Amino acid sequence: MITLFSFTLTYTDIAVILLVALLTGMSKTGVHGAGMITAPLMASVFGGQQSSGIVLPLLIFADIFGIAYYHRHAAWQYLRILFPWAALGVALGTFVGARIDDQLFKMIMAVTIISSISIMTWLERVKREKIPDNRLFAGGMGLAGGFTSMVGNLAGSVMAVYLLSMRLPKNVYIGTTAWFFAFINLFKVPFHVFAWHTIRWNTVMLDLLTIPVILLGAWLGIVIVKSLSEKVYRWFIIGMTVVAAVMMLT
Repeated sequence: MITLFSFTLTYTDIAVILLVALLTGMSKTGVHGAGMITAPLMASVFGGQQSSGIVLPLLIFADIFGIAYYHRHAAWQYLRILFPWAALGVALGTFVGARIDDQLFKMIMAVTIISSISIMTWLERVKREKIPDNRLFAGGMGLAGGFTSMVGNLAGSVMAVYLLSMRLPKNVYIGTTAWFFAFINLFKVPFHVFAWHTIRWNTVMLDLLTIPVILLGAWLGIVIVKSLSEKVYRWFIIGMTVVAAVMMLT
């Protein structure tokens, strides 16, 4: 057992935290399914709601690397619609998340991931003109993205559904998600600090120790994404989401 910034952790806990940092870095440079795996991993150490506050600073650190590399690749026409609805979803998630226990918290995460898998698989099998490319669809996905981001840092699966449906090229997909999550994660900070009290100085200090591992993950993500074709990349995202769903149900 080791005590770090008032956290009493086993060596296994530390290994999980470092793995989460590595996967978080990878997720921000294109390996987005890796980010969905981090939620159940961190919840296994700190519990559902507490873990979301510990993961958030990790995500913000990693967002910096993602934007630095992919900042020129973004579909702003979609982001301008998503942002207001996502902000409303965060507020709704703050209210709901404060009133549920860890078991229900994990159930919401599992349902979110499984639903996303089903929709993403369906989207890959339908023609482009059948996909609802309108403001109502975008608003609904933005609301769902903000809500799931707040209650479990799981907006990655929701945004994958929306942005894959738009058939964005690989780099534009990554750049758009990088900007979306940079905005939404910063927006969530006051809610975690003042409403849920899940971000404190000791959580930030613990997260700061992981920055080198996040940077390593960001580099690995860039290498992996460069090696994948557009079609393989899309199915890669779906496959990683399936892994996250299995982890939530075991």
